[in-house]
Amino acid sequence: MRGFRRTRSSDDELSSARRYEAFGRVMAVLATKADFIEACRDLTWWRGADHSWHIEWRDGPYAAEVAALLAEHVRDPDFDGSLVTVAGPGGNASAILDVMGVRFELHAVDPMGSARVHVRPGFWRLAEALDTTRRTNARQPWEELLGG
Repeated sequence: MRGFRRTRSSDDELSSARRYEAFGRVMAVLATKADFIEACRDLTWWRGADHSWHIEWRDGPYAAEVAALLAEHVRDPDFDGSLVTVAGPGGNASAILDVMGVRFELHAVDPMGSARVHVRPGFWRLAEALDTTRRTNARQPWEELLGG
């Protein structure tokens, strides 16, 4: 019996699987962090031409804060340490990470930072948008959210 010989297509499948696994781990962390999800508007992502991932949001935390969050929480129980390393300069508007060998570019458009997110009310905040018990003469946050 001959041994398994790795071909170019199996290498491509392995790297594609790793890209999607890394993306899944990143999105799982972001989805479980309610403060992040509630603070952001227009959260979008796309795959770059070089097979990297781009994640962009409006308002919400700084890109460096999200990079630190991912570095802290993207883990594997079989691996001691973080699966995330900083791959480039980071700041308020952008950060570049390497997650399991896959490049991620984080883009924050008009970020406020985590500290200001918690003190600034906004109609997109989920807790406020779902609170129908407050009555005022102004439109309710849920009316703004639903366009009513």
